[in-house]
Amino acid sequence: MQESSRSARREGFTGELWRSIEGIYIEILGHPFLRGLIDGTLAEERFRFYVLQDALYLREYARALSLAGVRSPDEDALVMFNEHSAGAITVERSLHEGFLKDLSVVREEAEAAEASPTTLAYTSFLLRTATLGDYPEVLGAVLPCYWIYAEVGKTLLEHGSPNPRYQKWIDTYGGEEFGVLVEAVLDLTDETCKDLNPAQKARVTRAFVTTSRYEWMFWDAAWRLEGWPVG
Repeated sequence: MQESSRSARREGFTGELWRSIEGIYIEILGHPFLRGLIDGTLAEERFRFYVLQDALYLREYARALSLAGVRSPDEDALVMFNEHSAGAITVERSLHEGFLKDLSVVREEAEAAEASPTTLAYTSFLLRTATLGDYPEVLGAVLPCYWIYAEVGKTLLEHGSPNPRYQKWIDTYGGEEFGVLVEAVLDLTDETCKDLNPAQKARVTRAFVTTSRYEWMFWDAAWRLEGWPVG
């Protein structure tokens, strides 16, 4: 699977942001978890772990998006992020419930699931940044989950998967509907950050790179079936 260069051609500050994570994105596309989605060889146990952790992650990501809306000086952005926050909860309840049913996960098990070290670290960083960071930093922190998933989804959609369950996941993030949401956040980020000074842009970039690293770590944690090293 070859890396996509579509996003690197985007102009404006978001183009600079993407170029700052090109190496991370290549590592993401080359990860055995995603390769296993494409060829259908990903062990069900690993996908099961991923879905449970993603449900936990999305609950906190929805809170971070709501905070991004509250922190925004723009009413349109406030409305957009609150809609996206509600959408994240909807995805968590519908898409994941469907997957969990297919994977024979009972509700009690899902409700008792504990966040892995990576999930807890990632969501803690998001919420801390959304609460204490400057508004442009908040955008930098929440953007990778949108953008990387959209790019991964489009790339995987070109390959497809022989496993219907994995193809359903690919269709969700590779589709045009999700792409429209991502473009709106990209445009907002460019508009918000266009007049920042170098120090401010550096802080946004640092937040963007950090959560991009966490995106790789999230798939890697599922691949390793990550648990806590001590009881």
